[in-house]
Parts: sequence; structure tokens; C-alpha cells
Amino acid sequence: MIRIAYILLALVCATSFGPAIRGAAAETPPQPLRVGITPVFPPLIYRENGKIVGVEADFAAALGRELGRPIKFVEVKWDNQFDALTDNRTDIIMSSLSMTRPRQFRAAFTKPYLLIGQMALVRRTDVGRYSLGIPARPTGAIGVKKATTGDFLVQQEFPQSKRKYFDTAEQAARALAKNQIELFICDSPTIWWLEAMNEEHGLAAVPAPLSEELLAWAVRKSDTALLESADAALDKMQKSGEANAIIKRWIPHFK
Repeated sequence: MIRIAYILLALVCATSFGPAIRGAAAETPPQPLRVGITPVFPPLIYRENGKIVGVEADFAAALGRELGRPIKFVEVKWDNQFDALTDNRTDIIMSSLSMTRPRQFRAAFTKPYLLIGQMALVRRTDVGRYSLGIPARPTGAIGVKKATTGDFLVQQEFPQSKRKYFDTAEQAARALAKNQIELFICDSPTIWWLEAMNEEHGLAAVPAPLSEELLAWAVRKSDTALLESADAALDKMQKSGEANAIIKRWIPHFK
């Protein structure tokens, strides 16, 4: 009888606690969202005091909350961003990425979240020279970051000009202040940021934009679930005003 009682007790325990144990084991933590970044585009995405900050960093944190997934920033060289995405080393590119026709062949883009343009940073004493636009062949070298839409614009619009590549916007600004280049062309938010950071060094933005571009995030074409989730999250942020607040926190010019 004692043996039978033990068997019955074991069956009761297995019946009562088995599903709970199996359920607990099945609850695996969500996979991190691997966000591809190149933190050299202030104020959109850059490093400050060892921390990744900027518009895209705040958007990534908000997207992670909406998706219920922790965020993992993966630093990638700018011209390797699409390779990292297609090779499954990242899940989404959130790094001051303009949505262009060629890039749409390589990845699927979310709905855009910001309209920007390429702008030129020059020495303040030279701003008047560019009041009617940049001449077809500037006298000095044009600074750009390689494989960016600024680089492509210079190749197309100023093919006779010498280009000088820089890894960061700060490097380009220092070169400009030292007369090593004639101007630096980059995304308008970065140019505004450089103008503010280099006021005492005599640098200023040429007011007229050179292009209009839409910033968006990119995912693998096969990852339709993430694309739909990111679009839904962005739509929610835009309707609630959170997206506008994030952008204005870093870009006071934004309207």
C-alpha cells in the first residue's frame, strides 16, 4: 500500500507541475535586435564619451521597446553595411541611411522618417562666394565620406573636382579650418552640427541644400516580418509625437 501511495503521489506531482516546468523551459528570452551602425554621423548616430548616442540611437531604443527585444549595436564600416545585413551579421541598418533607388535593390526599406539634403560646410569668410551655388569646378578639393550620397553627388555634379575622403565629419572640419580642403559636403544635420561645434573656428554652412533625400531603415528583403513590425512601430511613434520629439532633441532646425 505504501508503494502504491508513492506511485500515486508521483503521478499527481507530474500532472500538477509538469506543464508548468515545460512552460518555463519553453519561455526563451527574445533575441536581441542587431542594429548596424556607423557612428560617424553626428547628430544622427555618433559616439559621445564612449556611448552611442543620437537620433538613430534613440529610435533604436524606442523600436526595441515596441518589439519587446533588447538592442545590440553592431559597428560596421559604412561601405560594408549592406554586406553585413545580407550576411546576417545585422538585422537592421539604422545609421543615417538615405533611401536611394540603387540601395532599394539590395535591401527593403521602412517608411522614411526624415527629409534631409546634402549641404556644404565652408570657411565663414567664403560663404558669400557660394550665395549662387557651388561652381562647377571649385578651386580646391571637396571633402566627403566615401560611399555616401554626398560622395555620389560630388562625383555626379562636380566630376572635375578633386575629392578627399575622411573617416569622420570631425576630421573633415579640422581639415577645412586648416585650408586643406575647399568645402565639405555631407548630410544637412551633420553640417548644422559641425557649424555649431566649430563656430569659434570660423566654419559655416552654405544655406542652400544641394539635394533632397529621405532617411529610412533597411532590413533584408526576406525579413518581411521585421519590416512590417518596424513600420508599425514607426507609425505609432509618429502618431504619438515620440518620433518628432526624438528628432527635435538632436536637430533643433527640424520642423
